[in-house]
Amino acid sequence: MSQRIAHRNYTAKRTHSRGKVIVVGIGPGSIDHMTERAIVEIRSADSIVGLNLYIQQIRRLISSSTRVHSTTMGHEIERASLALKLASEGRKVAVISGGDAGVYGMAGPILETARRLGSDVDVSVVPGVTAATASAASLGAPLMTDFAAISLSDLLTPRRAILEHVKMAAKGDFVLVLYNPRSESRKKPLRLVHRLLMKYRKPTTPVGIVTAYARREEKIVVTTLERMLDHEINMTTTIIIGNSSTKTYKGKILTPRGYYHSN
Repeated sequence: MSQRIAHRNYTAKRTHSRGKVIVVGIGPGSIDHMTERAIVEIRSADSIVGLNLYIQQIRRLISSSTRVHSTTMGHEIERASLALKLASEGRKVAVISGGDAGVYGMAGPILETARRLGSDVDVSVVPGVTAATASAASLGAPLMTDFAAISLSDLLTPRRAILEHVKMAAKGDFVLVLYNPRSESRKKPLRLVHRLLMKYRKPTTPVGIVTAYARREEKIVVTTLERMLDHEINMTTTIIIGNSSTKTYKGKILTPRGYYHSN
């Protein structure tokens, strides 16, 4: 498919005198994990803008009269600009974002673009289940105390900044949630982060690796920091790394909050 936005021409209903953009978080991969409001907004939209993968996940929710604009990975600013343009023409536009739209999602690009363009289009955000909490649920209770979420993608954030964030979180004994840990073209950041964490955490620190949560190919692994890189990790993976008090129990990960003041 072309790297440019692909248009599917349907007859859109122009029932709104003033358009708006609703940025919809669709959760971690299954319609079962979407909020009722997210479903309603998608079904009532005149136009849908989103990544091909996410469009396919919600395909059965989209009306045949809705105009769909899909794109391959990247092109966030292009999608944001298109959504704002359609809304300025009077359409109700649902911008689809995986997980929660405000956590490494499309809420930021939409609002940044609107600010730069001086757009007066009404923008609202519908929350969704993010990868951190979805993965934590499948692993047990690893996020019961303070944690830090860090994306390892160095496409927009300098690698040195990512490593500094990881270092400070590790020194602060935060549970770590790693988003976008590795792709085919981006493998070094995860190796560097692992090397860094081995300086601050015990090799036996519990680690949960959740890939393709709530999808057919879902895979859940409970391992240790020392063995973390022995397992399959890709762009659909979320990694949760425990802190100094994190334990495992019957295949689950638990970070005690302090209800029992003993080990």
